[in-house]
Amino acid sequence: MKRQGEKSNRAKIGIIITATLIVMIGFMMLPADDLNLYAPHLGPAADYAEAMQRAEKLRATEIGFNPDCHTVLLTHGAKTAKVLVFIPGYGTCPAAPYKELGKRFFDRGYNVLIAPLPYNGLADRMTTEQTKLRAEDLVRYADQMVDIGHGLGDRVTLAGISLGGLVTGWAAQQRQGIDQAVLISPGFGFGAVPERLTPLVSRAFIKLPNWYIWDDPQLKAEALPDYHYPRISTHALGQILRLSQSTQALARQNAPAVNSILVITNLNDHDVDNVVTGKVIDLWRAHGADVQTYQFPAELHLEHGLFDISDSTQDVLTMVYSRLLELIDQ
Repeated sequence: MKRQGEKSNRAKIGIIITATLIVMIGFMMLPADDLNLYAPHLGPAADYAEAMQRAEKLRATEIGFNPDCHTVLLTHGAKTAKVLVFIPGYGTCPAAPYKELGKRFFDRGYNVLIAPLPYNGLADRMTTEQTKLRAEDLVRYADQMVDIGHGLGDRVTLAGISLGGLVTGWAAQQRQGIDQAVLISPGFGFGAVPERLTPLVSRAFIKLPNWYIWDDPQLKAEALPDYHYPRISTHALGQILRLSQSTQALARQNAPAVNSILVITNLNDHDVDNVVTGKVIDLWRAHGADVQTYQFPAELHLEHGLFDISDSTQDVLTMVYSRLLELIDQ
């Protein structure tokens, strides 16, 4: 009986392995993403008044938001020589750390626009809305931000962190009308996902039923800060990786639309894969693009979010703001 049981278990294991391999091969045989889906759609604001109108219309759609998460618009009352359009990361919003960064640029004469990513910024931190996120939403969002930026300043700097950095990377590759693209800790790859498995993981996350990954498995819904979603949708992660894969495919084919690109990474960041980011930089440079880089040293112990550090390290936070201002405003 024991031998029969062992045979039965081996048979079950064999069936599971075979089924897993079939699913994996099936995912790998799915057709590649249509890169035409990632074409930009330009509609720049004609002037300052139109840009303001579009920004107010954007804020009017922000229903059910955390009060700290609405679109931030800091202007000098007219179109300025420079505008900073900043894109926050996934699961967060234009809360205090980003407002402080925006204020520092505003004080230097910039008009500043910071808007939450699609399905981000809601007061319900346990929202399931984030499962609706698609790569196409991020492309449309980037177009919208740059279009508004055109009416706010003559020289447009588009900057983003984490997923915002990836979205900025897509814009750097595809979007005309950006004078400077700044990618901060861009999410071209995840530290927990081996690069070779990224296409498979992306497709699996998209095709399989959604589940959530706690940002902090111990604190779960109690994790801080309170403007940040405490869990991550696998469907959304799949779409983020989808955008990354397509942006890299486009970078292999063509030179970036933006010639002035700055990539800022954090050596203490284990959430994103800086090696993959380095390969994107190499692709851009191979096409002749001017890509500058800067790395925050590991000994600063900066988190992935860069600004999300404790009050006890306020001096470090001030240094981060100052360094970003120094790197971007040249």
